[in-house]
Amino acid sequence: MYASLPMLILGITVALAGCQATPQEAAKPVRPVLVQSVAFTPQTPERTFVATIRPRVESDLGFRVPGKVARRLINVGDAVKVGQVLATLDATDLRLQREQAEAEVKAASAALKQAEAELQRILTLRGQGWSTTATFDRQQAVTEEARGRMARAERGLLLAANALSYAALTADIDGVVTATQIEPGHVVDTDKVAIRIARLSEKEAVIAVPEAQIAAVRTGVASLSLWSIPDKRYQATLRELSPSADPATRTYLARFSIPTADEPMQFGMTATVTIGETAAAEVVRLPLTSLHNQGDGPAVWVIGADGRPVLRPVMVAAYQSRDVLITQGVGDGERVVVLGAQKLDPGQRVRIVEALQF
Repeated sequence: MYASLPMLILGITVALAGCQATPQEAAKPVRPVLVQSVAFTPQTPERTFVATIRPRVESDLGFRVPGKVARRLINVGDAVKVGQVLATLDATDLRLQREQAEAEVKAASAALKQAEAELQRILTLRGQGWSTTATFDRQQAVTEEARGRMARAERGLLLAANALSYAALTADIDGVVTATQIEPGHVVDTDKVAIRIARLSEKEAVIAVPEAQIAAVRTGVASLSLWSIPDKRYQATLRELSPSADPATRTYLARFSIPTADEPMQFGMTATVTIGETAAAEVVRLPLTSLHNQGDGPAVWVIGADGRPVLRPVMVAAYQSRDVLITQGVGDGERVVVLGAQKLDPGQRVRIVEALQF
């Protein structure tokens, strides 16, 4: 009877210990935690700029002779073809100049014929001994002078004919009229811009770049979307970056060519040019509160398939004022605890609250 007493006491002690451990296990609270889904994004964020669609080639046309505008045959927005007449001048004076040149050609032609005939008679008489060498030389000079007058008169007639043709202003490219500076009755000179035409085949986007973003614009990959069609993306290539800043805005003008421009893209439309890095490293951006360090390096709590947290070491690329950038240790789509990480234990039951992501 006394031999079995120690065994009985030992059994009671074990039973009491078991009864005390079970309530402690059950007493662990279910902790609410805020989680965020992992999404890898470029470490350097994309930059956006407001752009305006402009023609790459825009021609300022003007009359090549002065005169009074008789007619303007086009309006702003009209599509024109090469050789199409846009406006005309009053050609009365130009016609008179051509008629005068024609008369001078006729007079020079008659004088040349007479000089050549006289030279031929003197040459015949000289052969018969009835004319001197001096007379022949003098008549030969007169004939050469008549030939020069004839050439000058012909050039004058050609110039007068060209001037008359210049009374009609014609388009030199296929495009659309973007501005008109003349009206019937205006007296214009050769240095006045009359009509501006933009070439339809080549369009570009123009943006203003702050000096802090010049390097990114030079090396980045650009794309464009119209405000009127935000879901469609166009490829854009930097064509020109101004070497000096605008004195008023202190920004640099950048022009992007758009090789895939189509009909819906019209001149004057507003667009957004997006500049991204050519080979930017991808990282996960999480709040600093998601990090947990037990002396072995940074780690985060990842919600496992059973809904319980698992501590996983991560590699940190950079620390920012509110976020941490992680390159390795978590997978795309996994859920990471971003609030409440300091009070968790492995395998502890948690109540998950999804974080809103903007």
